[in-house]
Amino acid sequence: MENAPEFGLNRFDWTSTEAFVADIQRAEEVGFGYALIPWNPLSRRDPYMELAVAAGRTSRIKLGLLLDNPVLHHPAVSASSIATLDELSGGRAILTYGIGDTAVRWLGLRPARMAELEEATVLARRLLAGEAVDVGAVRPAELLHARPVPIWIAAGGPKTIEMAGRVADGVFLRVGRHPENLRTAIERVHAGARAAGRDPSEIGIGLIFHTVMSDDPTEIRATARSMAAGYYEYSPALFEIPGLPWDGPPVEELKQQVYPDFHHAPDLVESGNLVSFLDEETADSFALFGSAEDIAGQIREAVAIAGRVDIVVPHPVPMPVPGAPVARALPPTLAGADYKTWFAAEVMPRL
Repeated sequence: MENAPEFGLNRFDWTSTEAFVADIQRAEEVGFGYALIPWNPLSRRDPYMELAVAAGRTSRIKLGLLLDNPVLHHPAVSASSIATLDELSGGRAILTYGIGDTAVRWLGLRPARMAELEEATVLARRLLAGEAVDVGAVRPAELLHARPVPIWIAAGGPKTIEMAGRVADGVFLRVGRHPENLRTAIERVHAGARAAGRDPSEIGIGLIFHTVMSDDPTEIRATARSMAAGYYEYSPALFEIPGLPWDGPPVEELKQQVYPDFHHAPDLVESGNLVSFLDEETADSFALFGSAEDIAGQIREAVAIAGRVDIVVPHPVPMPVPGAPVARALPPTLAGADYKTWFAAEVMPRL
């Protein structure tokens, strides 16, 4: 595949800091280009501190959050932390912002509004660029250890995607893989960039795909439906743009039976069965699944539709059990391999 994207991993062994760092070392060893860490202060250790340890024990893999948010961290705090990580890693840091979702809701707080996310991104980028910024204090704010760390935004809704094109260094698109959603998302990124007088080709593009680990057809179908419902839950526009139907009960009614949401339910087959009314096209539109060749082909098609893609994050679902083999048939040479080892050995070479 010409101009193949790099791959990022966002699921690691969270059982201890030592296990986490060893897992990142292994990801670097097998060929992943990015270690992108989700953050929830109730369920994860401090990501900046853990990544700082990983920075000293790796040499190539880029390190960052996917994602931080302006609700739990003031932009100056995030900018300071990521600049420190960039220094420790020799320029390998990346920061991704988002509205907060689960990390925020678990604390009874409201996720950031789009305008708040935009304002936070602009402020953090200016601080990281070494600018003195008027923040209404006695004197302008200036980050004394500023470093040119890229700030990306993870987005799924059309308006947020367009905003990201205006103000961010890159955009992680969380829109699934339906051609219409991918085309629309890229158009929105470019429209935002042009509206801000920026060159669209300079905005980084990342694609995040929920990747079903199982190769059992029944589990694949149910899990894929749960992923589709999760997208509808947070951005109904992703059904409206390609004309996908939702011919079941209101999603708010169904959510009373799923915690915390359709993407993070403890039993994704069970949550997927709640939305068995979703047709096959809909289920197929929001996840990667099947054999290694199937998954490689799905990524190849998505990249061809999007055009230039810098990073692909094959987000494994359900959450891998640390140290456990991937839940699918494996060739003898990969006996006992975990998800990242299987993906690096079987999918990445096909691209």
